[in-house]
Amino acid sequence: MRTSKQDTGYSAICTSDADTITVRGRDLCEDLIGKVDFSSYFWLLVTGQEPDENQSFFLNATLVALAEHGMVPSVVAARMTLAAAPEAVQGAVAAGILGCGSVALGSAEIAGNFYAECVADQRESGDPVDQVATRNIKRWREHTKAVPGFGHWQHVNGDPRALKLLELADARGASGEHVAMMRALQAALPETIGRELPVNVNGPIPAILLDIGWPLAALKGIGLLSRTGSLIGHLTEEAERPVGFIMSGAASGAVEYDGH
Repeated sequence: MRTSKQDTGYSAICTSDADTITVRGRDLCEDLIGKVDFSSYFWLLVTGQEPDENQSFFLNATLVALAEHGMVPSVVAARMTLAAAPEAVQGAVAAGILGCGSVALGSAEIAGNFYAECVADQRESGDPVDQVATRNIKRWREHTKAVPGFGHWQHVNGDPRALKLLELADARGASGEHVAMMRALQAALPETIGRELPVNVNGPIPAILLDIGWPLAALKGIGLLSRTGSLIGHLTEEAERPVGFIMSGAASGAVEYDGH
């Protein structure tokens, strides 16, 4: 049964022969190894182009901002998995990554898609950004209560990571129409949902990255790559100073049985 529109498959990422390895048109050994840092290589792998100074700067900034936030669910899952299967580091990393969904870590992708829709609406309609923001929040809340990129259970006065990224984007001239839309959405929250909310880190990350040319389809990869680095750090510590079974025991003690 045919499942693809293509009869012949193609990839423009990598090829090799007996003597060379070519990645995105560059000789891996002669042009890349020892000459580019990993985040720039990541940008090249995803986009096919080497990043300019601002693109490299903000890719690094967002990866650092999103990598670590303590014992979040993905970290807990990874550390408890390693405690139960200490021979399978890859399984523990996978356990943490598999928990990166629409609530934890994956919300930057959701926010980015929403902001992109709002920007497309403004381009098409030509309406003022505040009007576009208001009607799109109302449209969004017809199917989803939470407006992506806003609110934080702990940083109620503003996510310091978000505020820092926006400060840097403004200072370096990277704030474009997606950042402007994110700010308009935040300003429209009191009218549309009845209260103010701080921006969280999943607001400026997609807004800034989209403004500097990162592909919309690759937004989730930012969270996956950054959290993988953090998970390896946590798992190294878990091997040396284990807390996985402590967390498991705490969960057992915190959850009461209420069945028959």
